[in-house]
Amino acid sequence: MLLLENTRGLDLSATLGCGQTFLWKPLEGGGWAGVAAGRAVTARMEGAVLALEGAKEADRPFWENYFALDMDYPALLARFCAGSKRLAACVEHRPGIRVLRQPFFETLCCFIISQNNNIPRIAAITGRLCEGLGEKLAEGAYAFPTPQVLAARQPEDLAFLRAGWRAEYLIDAAQKVASGQVSEAALAGLCDADARALLTTIKGVGPKVADCVLLYSLSRWSVVPMDVWMKRAMARLFPRGAPACCRPYQGIAQQFIFDYARASLPRGKADKKTAKERRGD
Repeated sequence: MLLLENTRGLDLSATLGCGQTFLWKPLEGGGWAGVAAGRAVTARMEGAVLALEGAKEADRPFWENYFALDMDYPALLARFCAGSKRLAACVEHRPGIRVLRQPFFETLCCFIISQNNNIPRIAAITGRLCEGLGEKLAEGAYAFPTPQVLAARQPEDLAFLRAGWRAEYLIDAAQKVASGQVSEAALAGLCDADARALLTTIKGVGPKVADCVLLYSLSRWSVVPMDVWMKRAMARLFPRGAPACCRPYQGIAQQFIFDYARASLPRGKADKKTAKERRGD
């Protein structure tokens, strides 16, 4: 059991259930089971302490980085709230949300799968992908498959995923990552625009999926993924654009805006459908 004490107000369920990750499952008795970078854990909040069952002390830096525990979120959110009453309402809805730092290839594949999809189906496809091609870990969990393993497959080999046209995109992504044509290291050395352009050389990856990868994996905090629902939320709440107080952390601010909008804004029929979807439109 690994105990992370300096959680700075982390709300685990809000963070893992807000649509930025699809590799965690809520447990009936409380807590969440998940795998990241081949590490299978059960996560629970014990008061203000994050308890990670199955994690090793040697993995403390990994999990502190994953949950962004090094960032002073209370100070950042205070800045958001002081600068904009509307943004304050979004933050105060669920102030414990944190933008995760997820493994690059896992994030890329998950958001390729997310296109024109809903959260339960995304989770089901990613689950089948891990179980079918990933390394078996403790207690029945499976790691995310490596780029090399996925790159060696043909689209028909992935029929078991029931992912449709996304299978071809997953293989192309794996091949480009396995060959080094697209790499986390290369992306880290590029500005946002050039990094986005490199990611969109992957078949099926448009600007929105690329921005999800930049934000949720590469910590490009100024990047704001825009889907139909987020565009509507911005139009209703911030028609003049993101408040100046959230720069250069607009990507973090949008997570609170998106979550607040899904729960609080009046919705018509089209909006209700969109609210069930994430990052795919």
